[in-house]
Amino acid sequence: MAFAQEQLYTLEDIYSLPDNTRAELVDGHIYYMAPPSRKHQRLLLSLSRAIADYIDQKGGDCEIDIAPFAVFLNQDAKNYAEPDISIICDKNKLTDKGCAGAPDWIIEIVSPSSHRMDYYIKLFKYRTAGVREYWIVDPDKNRILVYNFEHENMAEHSFHDIIKAGIYDDCFIDFSKLNLQL
Repeated sequence: MAFAQEQLYTLEDIYSLPDNTRAELVDGHIYYMAPPSRKHQRLLLSLSRAIADYIDQKGGDCEIDIAPFAVFLNQDAKNYAEPDISIICDKNKLTDKGCAGAPDWIIEIVSPSSHRMDYYIKLFKYRTAGVREYWIVDPDKNRILVYNFEHENMAEHSFHDIIKAGIYDDCFIDFSKLNLQL
């Protein structure tokens, strides 16, 4: 009995998509992304501003990049992600195309269409690729899950909490003060 073979895709397929088509590639499977909501974008801006301000005030070497920004997790032709926020402390990973390897800290802001991707697929992929810390920010559930892969722990927080970034000794994000008014 013959079985149909599943088609696997590569970076070449991602780069040949029509302009303005956002998609990610995980183990050769393409996952299309819906455009972000205004609420998503305001949260993205507020979080990235808070982190960038911290890095600037400390004179830090890490770089913060926001989507769309290419992350080549496994440095192969079968994996390509566009995390909402990527913090990269090893500048040798940065190229004109994006980040070649795992960022130190990734933040994903959950949208209704990205729930499965952010909570399951990316959680596994980021952990196995060597990301040190992964935050899943879910505005609909008023919840932030913080995965510190270096210490193999997870903590759950709300949008009323002050959350410490694990990759820094003294970086705290006060979610209650983020400008999320629509």
